Amino acid sequence: METVILAVVIAVVVLGALGGLVIGSRRKKPLPPPPPAAPDITAPPAEPHVGDEAETPRDEPRRTIEEVDLPDGTAPVVVEEPPAPEIEIPEPTAGRLVRLRARLSRSQNALGQGLLTLLSREHLDDDTWEEIEDILLTADVGVQPTTELVERLRERVKVLGTRTPAELRGLLREELLTLVGTEADREVKTEPADRKPGIVMVVGVNGTGKTTTTGKLARVLVADGRTVVLGAADTFRAAAADQLQTWGERVGAYTVRGPEGGDPASVAFDAVKEGKEMGVDVVLIDTAGRLHTKTGLMDELGKVKRVVEKHAPLDEVLLVLDATTGQNGLVQARVFAEVVDITGIVLTKLDGTAKGGIVIAVQRELGVPVKLIGLGEGADDLAPFEPEAFVDALIGD
Repeated sequence: METVILAVVIAVVVLGALGGLVIGSRRKKPLPPPPPAAPDITAPPAEPHVGDEAETPRDEPRRTIEEVDLPDGTAPVVVEEPPAPEIEIPEPTAGRLVRLRARLSRSQNALGQGLLTLLSREHLDDDTWEEIEDILLTADVGVQPTTELVERLRERVKVLGTRTPAELRGLLREELLTLVGTEADREVKTEPADRKPGIVMVVGVNGTGKTTTTGKLARVLVADGRTVVLGAADTFRAAAADQLQTWGERVGAYTVRGPEGGDPASVAFDAVKEGKEMGVDVVLIDTAGRLHTKTGLMDELGKVKRVVEKHAPLDEVLLVLDATTGQNGLVQARVFAEVVDITGIVLTKLDGTAKGGIVIAVQRELGVPVKLIGLGEGADDLAPFEPEAFVDALIGD
């Protein structure tokens, strides 16, 4: 009996072991993959990952990073394009200097009022006349014009005898007008009879306000009903092209520019070409602020002039001078006149100086007229030069 029970136990153990081996072998075999699910044609296509070029369908517009839903569930960020600058309507240029007369006279009283005070003395001795000379020289009238003015004043005062304030004012006004000159043609030439556009090149040393003056001159021309293209040929000064383009956008003038550090002559050439194709009235070319002591840079300025003239002759070459520089400005003027034929002068910063006599000195030095003067930082503070209004502002009411 015991033998039978032992045999049954052994059989059960053997069967259990064999069953475990079979189950283990089955577990080691990989299960076959489930059959693919049928695609749901009603489901929308998966959203491509932002920035993944390979997964972005070519026929669908890509979402910009500003349009992606933020992780915290807030609304999408949408960056709007900045609005186009509003076109400004510059104020008329006719009589602009008269309107700015008060600003000019406040800064010029040292000249006009100083002369009137000295001339009003009962006895005009040699010391008084020396004081008059000092005032004129301090105002940068220049040695030769000062000598001429004092001699004429001495002679006329001697003949006049008793002098009332009104007589002295009239006398001084006449003599200053003679020195400033009333016969010169001070119009900025922008309308050649045989072609379009007129071509104006603006030159000068850095710091005189040359690029700003070019932008303000565009406003003067637009105010007079002209269409303008600006050439940003100052490729060496950082942000000069941006500055000029900003001025142009404010009055609707198109700006032609090149790469920073590029060839200025090429930009100037392209500006005139664009101006001709667009049929505008005037092309204004802003050149780099040449250091008048650097021969190579001055030669390059001459190259710009030659390249532009392959299209057509220049109608104006305007030299921008800082009225506060005095005799140093005259040195600059001489060198620029040797490189390009200066046809007119723009005097800036007359609003903050008592050196209005530089108008007389620079005209005498170059033999060309002052055509524009800058009287402040405002966009419309560039005014056509009017001798009578200028002298009236010098001597005051």
